[in-house]
Amino acid sequence: MAQDGNGTGGSQTNERKYVAQIRLILEAFGREVEVHPADWEKQPDGVDYLCRAGTVLVRDEDLTRVVELFGGGTPAEGGIGGVTRLQLPDKPPPDAPEDPSITLRFIKYADLRLGRGVVTPEHLFYVCPSVSPCPATEPEEVPPGIPPDPVLPTPFLSAGAADGRGVKVVVLDVGWSDAPGAYWLNGVTGDPENAFDGAGRIRPYAGHGTFIAGVMRAIARNVEIVVKSYFTAAGAMWEFDLAQALDEVLDLAPDIISLSAGTRTRFDLPALGLDVFIQTRLNRVNGLALVAAAGNEGTRDYFWPAAFPEAVGVGALAVNGRDRASFSNFGGWVDVYAPGVDLVNAYLTGTYECTEPPNAGQLRDFTGMARWSGTSFATPLVAALIAGRMSVTGENAKQAADALLAFAMTQPEPGVGGVLRAGDALASLG
Repeated sequence: MAQDGNGTGGSQTNERKYVAQIRLILEAFGREVEVHPADWEKQPDGVDYLCRAGTVLVRDEDLTRVVELFGGGTPAEGGIGGVTRLQLPDKPPPDAPEDPSITLRFIKYADLRLGRGVVTPEHLFYVCPSVSPCPATEPEEVPPGIPPDPVLPTPFLSAGAADGRGVKVVVLDVGWSDAPGAYWLNGVTGDPENAFDGAGRIRPYAGHGTFIAGVMRAIARNVEIVVKSYFTAAGAMWEFDLAQALDEVLDLAPDIISLSAGTRTRFDLPALGLDVFIQTRLNRVNGLALVAAAGNEGTRDYFWPAAFPEAVGVGALAVNGRDRASFSNFGGWVDVYAPGVDLVNAYLTGTYECTEPPNAGQLRDFTGMARWSGTSFATPLVAALIAGRMSVTGENAKQAADALLAFAMTQPEPGVGGVLRAGDALASLG
């Protein structure tokens, strides 16, 4: 395995993986994406955030004065209302602060004239185990179990009243691939993903949504799951588009939204597009819970949307179930920690070529199961616990989440915080 029991790896290896992951994003998005700072490869802390070149986000009520300040700008069509994607003019005002990035010159100018946060970059959001600049693993092969055969998920609850029946979870991810050998996924639906490249090999990020659904069903075997395909370009998507996607899935009437994706932001400010979604959409849906991955950079910096008070931000526990996984983000904004290292669940069948050091170029052959690590997979475990508790108590998702978080703080781990484990939907009932 690529990690030890704490989910750790050598610092030089992690640094090389970090560079490889960022380069995958650059390859996919080209000149459309900016990396900040521009000399990120020379910086000890690497990348602060990634954003869209030539575009900013502005609240609708600020649009007129921002366009006037910039001397122009073109609002994009679409969106959720309340936030505008503004295409910037070709040239910034002559007295705008200097910066290698034209986009940041406009933003810094707005900071000075209107206040920080009125105009923000349009950040790039990415799924957490693969595209994130982090030490979480690529999928690993799982040999057939002896016994049982075939391999069963880890963790796995095969029985119990907290089965999630009557609860609906929508997963925003890379899409869904059928897993014929994984009987626990029967009835899961979703948008088909583009899982294989032109050479017939499994793409990076493929199978992520299927694995997440598997983790959820392994804990709450009767929960209804719909996996949506949004993070289709290198496992990433723009903030404005993500806000619109979140708004769209509300039409599916979910009880829980599970999002194993996020980003850091400029100055750690709340991601404006998602802030508008939460304040004007999410908070108006009674009982809806948003469960989001805390991210895999191993830092206490805010990772959005997990850091929003309205979200359940999930960090990862190490394989011993007591320590924090070294890759997991942490801090007071993380609500709970759950198992996130060496989870085993449904995956694709085919050959995967590793893209990250020290295994870059290595071929791995999969037969429908994989071992994977990341806060991406701790997140659906917590979502499943919420669903499981709901099916027993009749609570809505927000009530069940609050009760589970309170229970997590009755069993904190020193230096970590509140934790939840596979059987805690029932254990939380007392």
